[in-house]
Amino acid sequence: MIKRKNILKIAIDSPAAAGAGTLAKAISKQYNLFYLDTGKIYRMIAYLKLKFPKKFSQNFIKLKIKSLKVKDLADKALLSDEVGTEASIISKVKSTRMLVHSFQLNFAYNPPKNYKGSCLDGRDITYNIIPDAEFKFFITANVKTRALRRYKELKKLKKKISYEEVLKSIKKRDKSDYNRKISPLKKTKDSVLINTTNLSKRACFLKIKKIIDGKINI
Repeated sequence: MIKRKNILKIAIDSPAAAGAGTLAKAISKQYNLFYLDTGKIYRMIAYLKLKFPKKFSQNFIKLKIKSLKVKDLADKALLSDEVGTEASIISKVKSTRMLVHSFQLNFAYNPPKNYKGSCLDGRDITYNIIPDAEFKFFITANVKTRALRRYKELKKLKKKISYEEVLKSIKKRDKSDYNRKISPLKKTKDSVLINTTNLSKRACFLKIKKIIDGKINI
């Protein structure tokens, strides 16, 4: 695998709906970094499984990942609660993780040349995908706050779902993400904890920016 030299790498891990994606996008824009929401890759696979159950297989996944473009991950259909639950199940499959792993590594260490580096967020980025990242963050918030955020997000997409259903789903996903045997969600010792429960998006962004600028400008 080709690795670009002298690039800035930022790794972010978080449970569902903690605000990591929003922060990662803002940070990526600030420092001209290539952004990849790794969770969307699993959501894409989950979406394909639900849409094409008879065709679904490891070879089918392999072909789809090979032709996958980052713009494909912006499909709003990937945001459904059903897809999210299925993605959490799929992410436990070792063979699937291996296929996604190589896709993630390529963008982490060899971002397009017009970017100064990469910023990835997911569940195992800080210790499994980019263990040598210059900056590592663990973004979290209490489960009720996260459920409310996801509920509002889904309502904007005109999804018919209750807050209670979303809360139940978030709790189920947390249990799956934290307790799976392969690459579980966890905070590493060298990751900076950012709790977004009582902070605005702007306040969280400035907090992370201060940490990055403090090291970059030394």
